[in-house]
Amino acid sequence: MPARLRPTAPIAANAILVGDPGRALMLAQELLEQPKMSNHARGLWGYSGVTPAGDELTIQATGMGGPSAAVVLADLAELGVKRAIRIGTCASLGDLGQGELVVVTEAHRFRGNSAAPDPGLTERLRDALPAATAGATISLDHLHGAAGDLPSMPGEVADMQTAALLDAAPDLGVALAAVLIVTERRGSEQLDDEGLEGSAKAAGAAAAALLST
Repeated sequence: MPARLRPTAPIAANAILVGDPGRALMLAQELLEQPKMSNHARGLWGYSGVTPAGDELTIQATGMGGPSAAVVLADLAELGVKRAIRIGTCASLGDLGQGELVVVTEAHRFRGNSAAPDPGLTERLRDALPAATAGATISLDHLHGAAGDLPSMPGEVADMQTAALLDAAPDLGVALAAVLIVTERRGSEQLDDEGLEGSAKAAGAAAAALLST
């Protein structure tokens, strides 16, 4: 039995990962037929079920920050997850507007190494989201005051989890890709709930379709 997750329903080999438990519930209701809660331990809500196409899929919250995400991924790998797509949020470091999607091609730690996503899964994710920008993210330990305090580093966006997930995935035997939703940028208020939900649903539909093949 994994150390953190306590599954009460079968975990699928394909998973969508989100930070926010509420977003996990929303995507489960959007993408799965009669989803069953597969985990509620530690507030890390997870759901498993079957898509309208008949494919098994798990949608799991990973909490906040890289360490939380990495240990959740390790537990999922122990439970049989083989492919996963992160649908996260990020702050724009340049011209990307709120609600835009970014398919991650590389993730840099603020002080440390960089990590790359699974190339095949990423290429298919880019095909599934042709309007999305392909680019690099910088994963930070915090994004407080992001509108004015973001680092001046090469990358399109900044987030808190992607580098840790991409760094851990190969050793766990998980093919992992990521798409991020721009929720904030310098000089602007955060993306509203309606805009965030719409972007998350679009990313979720593309991820679910990709993972079904």
